[in-house]
Amino acid sequence: MEEKQLAFDVISDKRGSLVSLESNRNIPFDIKRLYYIYGTSDQPRGFHAHKALRQVLICVKGSCKILLDDGIEKRVYELNLPNKGILVEKMVWREMYDFSEDCVLLVLASEYYDEKDYIRDYSDFLK
Repeated sequence: MEEKQLAFDVISDKRGSLVSLESNRNIPFDIKRLYYIYGTSDQPRGFHAHKALRQVLICVKGSCKILLDDGIEKRVYELNLPNKGILVEKMVWREMYDFSEDCVLLVLASEYYDEKDYIRDYSDFLK
């Protein structure tokens, strides 16, 4: 599986730090939707793949783990820095788990929400 980790430039001074995310610059697609996940009570999430959608996941607070599975290889990533993320390409199964109590997981998506784009059954994904 191709490496998926992304690092974003941080601008810092005595007032704090800033990370800028820009379509087709440090995010490798047009951003059409963004959302964030929080208050998970450490309940695993995901358990699906997308036919066309690409995503970048960034844990802007706290930490969590992401399992990526392309049907051949599986890799686990830990997200715990607000200037690091992972790129999740289309047709990659994802599972998010081990959320810290304060976790806020930001997701940038290349497409608008479309339920028909989801593959929610793992055996269908492997086909």
